[in-house]
Parts: sequence; structure tokens; C-alpha cells
Amino acid sequence: MAKLLTALFLLFLPFIVSAQQVNVEGYFLQDSAMLGERVGYVLKAQYPDTYQVLFPDSSYGYGDQVLLEKQVFGSYTVDGITSDSAVYFMSNFSLDPSIFVALPVYEILPFDSIPHFPLEAELKLKLTIDSIPEQLQFKENNVYQPLAKEINWIIVGLWAGAVLAVLVILYLLFGDRIRKFIAERSEKRRWKKFEKRWISKTALLSSQPSIDLADEIVGHWKWYMERLTKKPYQEWTSSEISTKMDDKKVFEALRGIDMIIYAGHTPASQESTDYLLEVARKTYQEKVTKIKNERAV
Repeated sequence: MAKLLTALFLLFLPFIVSAQQVNVEGYFLQDSAMLGERVGYVLKAQYPDTYQVLFPDSSYGYGDQVLLEKQVFGSYTVDGITSDSAVYFMSNFSLDPSIFVALPVYEILPFDSIPHFPLEAELKLKLTIDSIPEQLQFKENNVYQPLAKEINWIIVGLWAGAVLAVLVILYLLFGDRIRKFIAERSEKRRWKKFEKRWISKTALLSSQPSIDLADEIVGHWKWYMERLTKKPYQEWTSSEISTKMDDKKVFEALRGIDMIIYAGHTPASQESTDYLLEVARKTYQEKVTKIKNERAV
């Protein structure tokens, strides 16, 4: 029997020693509070600096009290003893005349934890309220709180259908004109871009003629004419282009630039490039005029 008691004593000795070495204190910052009033509860703990101690968090069961906020203060150690503290702000919703609260701290062990409780702190329920004045004083407030309104999907559907119907009617009436207007604007932008690049490249060809630059200029002119007329200018030779356009001067202008490409000659190219630019401008103006006439019908 003595051996059994000794074994039990040795078994529970660490818990007894631990309990003596962890001191916990808990108290309310006021003696009484009204129902639902915010009240602070202070929890303090002192323990050896080799211990690991945790305070309760929001997952702890507070009963009739609702945890509003937890403020943790930094710990400090003096002579091997660490001091920790925290303030728990709670609201009491118990109708009992008094409540008793004792929040624990937990000493963390390798495979378990030991709760250490302070003495229970009492908080009395204050049932009295301030006297009601004979004449109520209302505060003026012109700030209105908007109320959420349910969406009337029938009205939304009718409006959406009406808008869709109007769009369909406008498309049937003016869709072709709108497309023609967009096409006209696109042609004007394309022409300005072509003209600007053409002037820059041909001026460079006049001052510094080269085979690569001459080839680039002819290719650029054929590309623009093909985009403008939807005809395969890039596949045609200079003679074929002249025949298709029924314009011998086009052949001469292209031939003048071709002489730089194929023969290495560098004759005056300004006249040839000016004529090709004029042909492109005339073709562009004819297409824009055609689009305007179709849009006016």
C-alpha cells in the first residue's frame, strides 16, 4: 500500500509543483454593469521563464458573456519569472444577479496542457436605468439610411426588350449607312498614313538612292493599291498593271524605279514617284466619292 501511494505521489508531483509555480490572477475593472454593457476583465499570470503558457482566445467558451475584444500586453521577465497580462472586454447577457468568472491560462506540456484558474471574480448586474425626463429630447438628423429594394425583373426584362427592339430597328434603318461611314473614315486614315510614309521614303530615295529602298517603295505602292481596289497588284508586273489600268505613264513610272532595282541605274526618281502618288490619290478619291454616294442613297 505504501508503495502504491508513493507511486501516485511521484506521478502527480510535477503537476503539484507546476501548479505552485504558476500564479494566476483575474478581476473585473468594475463591480457592476448593466445588461450588455462593455466590461473589462484583467487576467494576469506569473510563471518561470522556462514554461510555455497560453491565454484563452476567441475559441474559448465564455458562457453568457460575449467576447468583444482582447488586448494583450507585452510580457517581461525579472529574476527568471515571466509576467503576462491581457484584458478581455466582454458583454454580459445573463439575468442572474451576479456572475462569477475565472478565465484560465494553459501551461503547455509535451503531450498535454494544464489549466491554471484564478479565484472567481464577481460582476453584479445593474438593473437600474437613468431617470426618464418628463419631456423627451429628440436629436435632429437629416441623414437617411437607404433601404435595399428588390429588383423587379419583369420591368427589367421589358426595358431590355424595348432597348433591343430599338437597336434592331436602328440597325435595319441605318446599319448600311453606319458601315459606309466607318469604311469612309477607315479609308481616310489609311490614306493619310500611306501618304506620310510615301513622302518620307521617296524623299530619301531622291537623296540616297538604293536598290532596297526602291524595292520597298514599289512594294508599298502595290500594297496600298491592292488594299484600295481589292485587286492583286502585288502579283502583277509593271506592264500588267499598266494594261489593267490602261495608263502607260504608270508603266513608265514603275519602270523608272525598276531600273534602280534590276539595272542598278539611279535616274531621277522624283517624277516617277510623284506620278505614282497622284495615281494613288486619284484612286483613293474615287473610292471615297463612291462610298459617300452609296451612303447618301
